[in-house]
Amino acid sequence: MTDKQSLFSYRLRQAEETLNDAEKMAEDKLSTRSIINRAYYSMFYAVLALFIHSDINPRTSKHSGVIAIFDKEFVHPGTVDRHFSKMLHRLFEARQEVDYKELVEVPMEDAKEFVRLAGEFLLAMKKVIAG
Repeated sequence: MTDKQSLFSYRLRQAEETLNDAEKMAEDKLSTRSIINRAYYSMFYAVLALFIHSDINPRTSKHSGVIAIFDKEFVHPGTVDRHFSKMLHRLFEARQEVDYKELVEVPMEDAKEFVRLAGEFLLAMKKVIAG
């Protein structure tokens, strides 16, 4: 297995494991902040796997930069439906809010919806990768 294949497999596994963590946390009604964080990171890791598969080096560690590249390389050309970009932006904003703002309360039903969206997103990225 090449370094690229290893890194790709790692990122995809990271996305799957992180989504699984979010699902279990939601089932156990743990912190909505943590659930949203894990749901978002599942999507982020899926995007990184997509980049590796497509030989795209984002050359940024900033999440906003990675999302902008995702939009430019996959959404604008029509490879990925705009619906998934909106989902990614929505979870990025939610994660920013719960991680960095004070006194933010998110209902468990909203956190569970974010987990559902992350699952839908991961499935869609896997389909894009599979061709």
